[in-house]
Amino acid sequence: MEPVPYCTVCDRHLTPTSMRPDGSCPVCASVLPLVRPLTVGAEAPDDRGEDQAPVEGAPWHFKVLLGALGLYLAWRGVQGVEWLVRHV
Repeated sequence: MEPVPYCTVCDRHLTPTSMRPDGSCPVCASVLPLVRPLTVGAEAPDDRGEDQAPVEGAPWHFKVLLGALGLYLAWRGVQGVEWLVRHV
């Protein structure tokens, strides 16, 4: 994992997409260390010489949380329809 670009002049962290293509800070235009210049349309090469880690799915407890949220919202939708039927 590469270090996050940090501008010491502005005292803030930057994302690679918020920087200028030459690797400088968009606010103060100082060139930041540990940042390779980005070229338009080119992907950053993988210098580490190792394969990328496989992308893992969401953890099980997040899926349970989403399921519970879906059930709750469905029930609240049923209650909303019942309320509309009674009050209209």
